[in-house]
Formats: sequence, structure tokens, C-alpha cells
Amino acid sequence: MNYDAVLLTSFGGPESPEEVLPFLERVTAGRGIPRERLEEVSHHYLTLGGVSPINEQNRELQKALRVELNRREIDIPVYLGNRNSEPFFPRVLKDIYSDGHTRVLSLVTSAYSSYSGCRQYRENLAQGLIDADLTGKMTIGKVRHYFDHPGFVLPFANGLAESLKTLAYEGLQPADIHIFFTTHSIPISMARSSGPVEMHDSFESGVYVAQHIAATKAVLEKAKDHMDAALPKWSLVYQSRSGAPHMPWLEPDIGNALRVAANANTKAVIVIPIGFVSDHIEVVWDLDNEARSIAEELNMRFILVATPGKSHEFVSGLVDLLQERLSGSERTALSPLGPWADYCSVGCCPNPRHELPTIAELSL
Repeated sequence: MNYDAVLLTSFGGPESPEEVLPFLERVTAGRGIPRERLEEVSHHYLTLGGVSPINEQNRELQKALRVELNRREIDIPVYLGNRNSEPFFPRVLKDIYSDGHTRVLSLVTSAYSSYSGCRQYRENLAQGLIDADLTGKMTIGKVRHYFDHPGFVLPFANGLAESLKTLAYEGLQPADIHIFFTTHSIPISMARSSGPVEMHDSFESGVYVAQHIAATKAVLEKAKDHMDAALPKWSLVYQSRSGAPHMPWLEPDIGNALRVAANANTKAVIVIPIGFVSDHIEVVWDLDNEARSIAEELNMRFILVATPGKSHEFVSGLVDLLQERLSGSERTALSPLGPWADYCSVGCCPNPRHELPTIAELSL
């Protein structure tokens, strides 16, 4: 398809104290999260002045994408829309249409397959078309999952290599160190149903976990290129659980994993937020605040590797992904799972409550 606009598609976040609770209510609508839990989480945002870092990070990413597209002489506008805060999808889609564009390519700030990380965005965009009265007047495609794309992997690998060099300079050996790759926990049932139905039998824990393991191994392989010594042991762990206590979610939690590491005489930990593209609230609060505090209480050195953010490698990689769809350029991946498909198959990452219309779906 000859796309004529790009929509940087993201989660959104509050930008004032007054927006915090309404934002959290939108995020958790229909999930039965107790009010006291929402109020507890609201304090994370209020500690930061009631402003989530994610919106400004995405505005900066939008600018960086425009610069890189211009550098490559690709003439296509980049818009920004959010699931849970201004600018909401219906308004942005109306703006895109008013500007004369009808074939939109969505670039989602989530690298992995899951209901909340992929299908829910596709549902939101389909509903956005309905709410904007653009059904049949505008089409929306979606950039493929990029968990193993060099642009996503290399910033983490470079950060890991630098962290290991820092610890070596401080006199620590690989045996003293544990690397924790962390991502957002989701219900086990959602993890197992993630990805295309035809792939479910291939991965016991689901595509979501398999993609994270693939990304982690790609980061480790690239980090080796900068290292003389052997790499320390590593684990994939989870964070930011938000569901009902009776529902099983992916484990181990990063806090519990840190305590186990301390009991094993670990002297330093490197935490790599492999599940995230930018340092938003779940990185700033859950990792740089809570996880760091736990590690320091346990007398372990703590290093948090930065997310890709607006690094040159990441921005360039995202434009590479856009070019795959805009001009059919070469598809690149650093794991046996990739390059991932451009379109989601019917039934992929099903809605756990009820089926809704989606964009960017391909019937096999």
C-alpha cells in the first residue's frame, strides 16, 4: 500500500496532577482494579509532579523521526496519538484526514506481541475510525513487531557492554554480577494466547515470552562483540503487575529476583528494561526507584541500562521499519523468530473479554 502518513501510536500519560486519577481509570476500565490500588499508583505519578515522562519522550521521538525521514528524503508527515491521554486517536485521525491523508501507517511504541501491546492498539484505532466517522474513508496499517530489530537491540547491547566495563573497572568479576532483563508482567493466560494461533503449540509460555527471550539473547550476542571476558549469568524477570491477586501473572518479580540474587552472594546487578522503548513511569518508578532501593538495601551495586529512547540507533531503526512498508526495503532481524509478519492473523493475541473490530488484520 502507498501510505501517505505515519501515526506514532502510544500509551499516553497524565500531564498534571488533576489528570492522574482519570488517566488511571481509563487505563484500568473494566478490569476490576480496586480504587485503593489506583490511589496507590497515583502517588507514583504525583511524586513526579503528576506528569508522566512518556508524552514528552514521544514528542521528542516524533521530532527525531521527522529529522531522519527528511535526511533520507522521505516526504511523509508524522503524527502522534495516544490510547489513554491527549491527543486521543479520534481527534488525531480527524486531523490526519483534514490534512488530506487517508492511508496511515501506525508505528506503535511496543515491540512485542500481546493483547495490551498490539491487539488493543489495533482495536483502539478501529474504534477511533468509527468515532471520527472515517470508516471506509481511511485505512490504517501497522509496522511489524521489532523486538529483534537491530535498532531496538543495539542500544541495550551497548548499554550492557558499558555497564560491564564499569563494573570490571571497579574490580568486580563476572561471577559477582547478575544481569536482569525485565519486562511488564501480564496474566499467564494472556501470555500463552499471545501471537498467532498457529504458533501457540510451539511455545509453552506463549509468543510474548519467546520474543523476550529472543531479544535478550540478541542483546547478549551483540554485547559480546565489545567484551573480552565471559558474560555473567542472566535472567528474564517481570515487573509492574497490576491485576487481581487471585489471577496468575508472569513471574519472578524483579524485587523477589533481587533478593534471591543477594542470597547467592551477588555483588552487583545490571537491570535492562528489555520490554520498554523509553524511560517512562514504569522504568523511572518501578526500576530506578523501587528496584534500586531493594538492591541498595541488600548491599548490591545497581546499574540501570537506558532504554532506546531517541538514540540514533533506535530512531534510524524505526525509519528502517517504515521504509520496509513504504518502499519494500530489506527486512532485518537478529533472531530466528524474525523478521515478524507485517500483518496480524485473525485471532492473534485475543481480547480476554470479548472480540472487537481491529485494523491491520490478515485472514490466512
